[in-house]
Parts: sequence; structure tokens; C-alpha cells
Amino acid sequence: MRTPIPAALAFSIALFTLGCNEEGGQAADGAKTTAASTTAKSTASVADLGEVLASVDGITVGSKEFEEMAARKQPAEGDSLSMDEKKEVLDRLIDEKLLYKAALAKGLDQDPKVQKVMVNTLLREEVYSSVRNSDFTDEELQAYYEAHKDDFVVPEKVQIKRILIKVDDDTDDAAAKAKAGELRGQLKKDSDRFKELAAKNSEDPFRRRGGDVGFVAKTGKPGLDDGVVAKAFEMKVGQLSEVFKTDEGYNVILVANKRERVERTFQQMKGSVLRKVKNERLKDLYESYVGKQREGAKITVNEDKLAVVEVKSARRIGPGLMLNPKDNPAIKQVDGKKLTTGQE
Repeated sequence: MRTPIPAALAFSIALFTLGCNEEGGQAADGAKTTAASTTAKSTASVADLGEVLASVDGITVGSKEFEEMAARKQPAEGDSLSMDEKKEVLDRLIDEKLLYKAALAKGLDQDPKVQKVMVNTLLREEVYSSVRNSDFTDEELQAYYEAHKDDFVVPEKVQIKRILIKVDDDTDDAAAKAKAGELRGQLKKDSDRFKELAAKNSEDPFRRRGGDVGFVAKTGKPGLDDGVVAKAFEMKVGQLSEVFKTDEGYNVILVANKRERVERTFQQMKGSVLRKVKNERLKDLYESYVGKQREGAKITVNEDKLAVVEVKSARRIGPGLMLNPKDNPAIKQVDGKKLTTGQE
């Protein structure tokens, strides 16, 4: 089993990375090893590692790290580890420090995936750990709720079933319209066949679901033409639309169900309010922390090379897709309760 890099050591890698990346160049192996050793020696000042139990070329093995690993080892006899068993745990930690040094010497800290782990570890320790649920009073949360009530309302939604016949090189406008009209005729006789006919004929991503788009609010849904949404909200439950055209082609839709707008009280939404307020605080702290790092950094951008990099647009899979660097993965996980950023 791969053992995670201790937080303090990850932070020291980050410091080392900054040191050997100045001017965007790569340091020689010898200089890199020296920088790594220098940075490692300052690790103890970066975080409280507890009592120093060992040192590996200047890299400290602290009692806190030892206790964490030792707690996972089952004593051969009694309730406590023997001295030999403690030495086994310590030897394993020493091996990890040696491997850590070897990884630095090979420049593995330059791997973007490794850097992301280091960044998230740094942010947890330096930024997110300073925010606790207990920092927010009921009065503050209540005030936020009153000022953002619309954010906590379940909007009116309609369940849409759709068949799309595209106008393209294979099917001209007249042929697409005629096919959509033919399908509508069949549905008018028996709307229960919608799933069957959509699965066979529709040309949108919802074909595999028998044309069922799901429940959609007036604000729309990624990948669904706004004209389809607007038409659906004009219709009654069970109503079949006429054939109508959007930018993609000709549509026939059925409104399968509707859900009314629901307003919820502060007490019902208190948990959601707390998460929103907390995330806003975390984002502010993130931007402030990164801003301070930029103040002392020498940053160069090669716009000529940037201009020739071809980037294809990513397929948007939903409103939760993060495209903004400020939507840090760690913050997103906080909102999803997958990451503990501080004491509750």
C-alpha cells in the first residue's frame, strides 16, 4: 500500500519546487539535491512534527508521524508495541524519507499530478484549516439566507420527453420536418410509444434514455436548446407539442410531469446556508493567499507559444463542471462534504 506524503514534507517539496523553477528552467541534478537537502532541514520549522526521533540527511522524522504509522501496527503481544516493533516502524519511515529524497533528485516534483497533491495539502494547512463551522453565528447565517432567498428555492420544473430530427448533410430541411411530422402522427395515436420511437429515431444525447430529458427548470439544462425549454413551460402535463424547429433541427416534445416552486424556511436550509457561507469565506481566503504569493513571484508568460496551443472545447456535462481555476477542487470537495478543512 502506498503511504501518503506527510503534509509537512509535501510543503517542503513545494518550497523546493519554487526554488528550482526560477526563470522556468530545470536545475542540474547536483543543485537540485542540494536544494532539496536545504529545504528538508527547514521542514521542522514549517510544521510541528513533535519530538525528533531520527534524521535522514537533514530530513526530520517526528514523533507525530511515527505515532500515526505505529497506531496502524498490531502488537505481537499485549497492548503496546515492543522496542523492536517500534524500530520496525521507524525503519519504515526512514526508508520513506530516503525514497522521498530519491524522488526529488529525479525531479518527480515536476509532475503536474504531484504538484496538485502538494497544492491541495498546502491549502488545507495554510488556508482552509482556519475556517470552522463554529465561526458562523446563527444571526449571520439567517442574514445570509434573507439576502439570498432565491438561492434556496426549489424552482418550478417540467419533465420533458423529446425527439429531435437533425437538419444536416444527410437530411435536408424538408426531409427532417417530414420525418418529425410522421413521428408526431404516431405519437398522437399512442403517446405511450414515445420511449420506443425516441430510442429508434431521435438524434440527441437523450436518445439512449428513450428521449427522457428529465426535470428541467426555466434556466435550462446544458446541451438542451432553450427553445425546447420555453416551449415545454407553455404546455400542460400530458400534452404533445406540434413539430417545431430549433437550431439543431425539428423537435417533438411531450411534457410528462411538472413540479411546483417550493420555498423552504431557514431552519430547513440551515445546513445549505452554512455550506454556502463557508465556501464564500474559503474562496476569499484562497484568493487572498494566492494574491500574496503572486506579489513576490517572478512570472513570465510566453504568449507566442500559448497562441499556437490548440485546445478543443470540453464537453459540458452539467452545471457543476468546474472551468474556472478559482473553483479549486479542494473548495468543491468542501461543498460536497468530502474534505475536512477544519474542526467542526
